[in-house]
Amino acid sequence: MTTLKLPQTLPPPTEDAERLKQVFDGLGTDEKAIIWILGHRNASQRRKIRDTYKQLYNESLVDHLYSELFGDFRHAVILWMTDPPERDAKLEKDALKLNKKGVQHLKVIVEIACTTSPHHLMAVRQAYCSLFACSFEEDIASTIPQPLTKLLVGLVSSYRYDKEVVDKVLAESEASQLHEAFKTKQLDHDHVLRETFGSYKLKYGNHINQDIKSSGNGDLGSLLQLVIRCLESPEAHFAEVVRESIVGLGTDEESLTRVIVSQAEIDLMIVIYQYQLLYKSSLDDAVIDDTSGDYKDFMMTLLGARV
Repeated sequence: MTTLKLPQTLPPPTEDAERLKQVFDGLGTDEKAIIWILGHRNASQRRKIRDTYKQLYNESLVDHLYSELFGDFRHAVILWMTDPPERDAKLEKDALKLNKKGVQHLKVIVEIACTTSPHHLMAVRQAYCSLFACSFEEDIASTIPQPLTKLLVGLVSSYRYDKEVVDKVLAESEASQLHEAFKTKQLDHDHVLRETFGSYKLKYGNHINQDIKSSGNGDLGSLLQLVIRCLESPEAHFAEVVRESIVGLGTDEESLTRVIVSQAEIDLMIVIYQYQLLYKSSLDDAVIDDTSGDYKDFMMTLLGARV
């Protein structure tokens, strides 16, 4: 369920574009007006505003926002104003550029591959090719070591089944293959990962994550656990990402922004509910306590608050 609040009477994109132009041309930038307009428009409406602004003024609205805004607020607004497939393609590219040890920097790739619709994932791959003149799979193969590459390429290149009807015989068969892989510590064996976790637990008595941990496969095991978490309970995963972004010293604004921006039009209401269940506290209160200024106001607007 979305947290995005749209106006009861939607202004035409020409009116929104003209209002934004006035904001840029005045003395100083009226950030509150930017939040009020853009924070209450869905992806299709934002696209029309961008296109209209270009037609009226022969200027890029996104470029103008970039030059007028600063810091975490600018980063969040630019992500919000970028078409979702292009936004996710750029996030994937940024993740590959980090080229760090471990798997934490690959979290965004797994999130996009495992929590979005198959149609969106295909659109992201097409956007990636258009933006960077190569396939996402090629970039993974040239950047990420084996056996992580095999798993990631399989995730991003498959057309994931997202219907309700499940082949229980196939699920049990694949559960057996997974169990054998854990026993022999061959987690990179060539078989397809599907939603077989329920069959796995019924057949072997353990949740699949328990056997992954006991198999001792380092980064591959960690990546598999992340994949399973995103497939089994994406909203709980995003609640955990928010929690991790605000606990301890400082705030990980990049992760916090990614979750709120990417989920505001999808299931952010359920993420808020999962956060309450897991941590017995309000996600809204957590964001208010750990952010400030225009960035806080924009995040709270996307969370559905009136600021």
